[in-house]
Amino acid sequence: MRELIRAIRVTLVLWGITAIIYPLILLAIGQLAFNSQANGSLITKQGIVVGSSLIGQPFASEKYFWGRPSTTNYSSFAATDYDPSKAENTTQRTGVSGASNLAPSNSDLLKRGNEKDGFQGVQVEVARLSQAGIKPTADLVYTSGSSLDPHISVESARAQIERVAKVRSLNLNQVEMLVANNTDGRFLGVFGEPGVNVLKLNLALDGLQ
Repeated sequence: MRELIRAIRVTLVLWGITAIIYPLILLAIGQLAFNSQANGSLITKQGIVVGSSLIGQPFASEKYFWGRPSTTNYSSFAATDYDPSKAENTTQRTGVSGASNLAPSNSDLLKRGNEKDGFQGVQVEVARLSQAGIKPTADLVYTSGSSLDPHISVESARAQIERVAKVRSLNLNQVEMLVANNTDGRFLGVFGEPGVNVLKLNLALDGLQ
């Protein structure tokens, strides 16, 4: 009985430390030292949340920089209009991520795309970019593994500078500076490649005008 009581006591103590005290300490550290990151790295404009620096958003207008194609089609329905029982709406729930898993030889990937999953095929994207005078690059044509990548390569951003500057009647140097200011460098200066955060860049563009 003494050993049983001791085992129960140790279990309760360890449970209190690992399930209550430790999470509360991490929560406090996150909120005090890393408040923005702990709350989703949200970006606000005039006090209204417009997105997160960690999640890409689709931009179709000529006056904005375009990001990567995505297999995720975020819901634009009001809460009362959304019906999760409908098959065509199942991919429009915020938070769904993942790649299409279509093989390079799949006709949906090459030609038509899978429209119900919210992205166009490779050939459609290439044609759209070429028509806009943008040199097709890998990250402007192919989706990322998560479908939520908020960055494009510096090369992809530079390929769009002339188009955006012309549509907005801006000086090329102004737009180039915005691209440079919104370019994230390598992690610790070593890992990965520099990338441009599309949402931050487009918000900075709106801020000019």
